[in-house]
Amino acid sequence: MNDPQKRYLFAGASSKIAIETANLLRKKKNIVMGISTKNNIEGYDSVYEVNNYNFGSFPEITDGIDGIVYFPGTINLKPFHLFTEKDFLNDYNINVLGAIAFTQAYLKNLKSVNSPSIVFISSVAATQGMPYHSSISAAKSAIEGLTRSLAAELAPKIRVNCVAPSLTETTLSEKFINTPEKLEASQKRNPLKKIGSATDIANAIEFLLSEKSNWITSQTLSIDGGMNNIKL
Repeated sequence: MNDPQKRYLFAGASSKIAIETANLLRKKKNIVMGISTKNNIEGYDSVYEVNNYNFGSFPEITDGIDGIVYFPGTINLKPFHLFTEKDFLNDYNINVLGAIAFTQAYLKNLKSVNSPSIVFISSVAATQGMPYHSSISAAKSAIEGLTRSLAAELAPKIRVNCVAPSLTETTLSEKFINTPEKLEASQKRNPLKKIGSATDIANAIEFLLSEKSNWITSQTLSIDGGMNNIKL
């Protein structure tokens, strides 16, 4: 039996994973709203266009919200000595401060319903030492810390969890897998010899939003083909 119809809100609604997650939820007759800096986004019941994900930029919503997910992110890889202050600040602003602003904007909406859920997006780079990942590793580590802190502060009313993918077939990662050689090299580095799909990540997010995970909070769920725990 499906859960009763619920309302969900996604920031970064144009992302491939966000759209796939929305499709999964809407197939079960849930309402999914999106917020995006891009226009003409399909796959949602309604979409709000914003200029950025800064504090004060999010539209007011009066109804209760059963779950929110913050999808905006960055993949900015290069040697540590080439990163500038602007690089670090940009990654932190998009990945961390945007997630904080989004969550603060809809905290009252979440508190007005039963068993609400917040999901953030981290990365395998937050826990695995990976060369050229210093900026995104720092930002995503902050997201995982935020997940645990909010889970403690908002319990028992609101559950807060996080998913941490490895390389996944999305627009952000396209430049790393846009040739057969790059794709094969990425697949070989993974214990399961493949990269993730948007559906792989969406399935995990849907689970964390649903009542099936109603005794799970403060967790970072690795969806990475074993990259975080297996060394071959």
